[in-house]
Amino acid sequence: MSSSSPEDLAIAFRSFDRRFREALGDNKAGAVSDLADTLREHVGAAAAALGTSADAASVADELDRRPSDQWDDATLDEVRRHALEAGGVLRKVDERFADPGDDAGGASSDTW
Repeated sequence: MSSSSPEDLAIAFRSFDRRFREALGDNKAGAVSDLADTLREHVGAAAAALGTSADAASVADELDRRPSDQWDDATLDEVRRHALEAGGVLRKVDERFADPGDDAGGASSDTW
């Protein structure tokens, strides 16, 4: 993701809620509250860098909204870094509940 465009990053941020639910499966969000907090921190930091609300959808909307000539490398690099870190957190959630014999994830109404 080191050369991800703002459009690529918007797709990533839009996927975080779904990926969290899939990784969580039938488990309760409280079982990964530490990871959920870390995920929120990365989304919040990306939001702060963009000057928008601290939720993944708002970050994605701002990434899509801002014209390409208004991006500076430092901001885009910071948002990329937080997207990568958030992706790593989501993999940790998945690993925590991974069933070696089951490749499919379940859905849950819990959110992070």
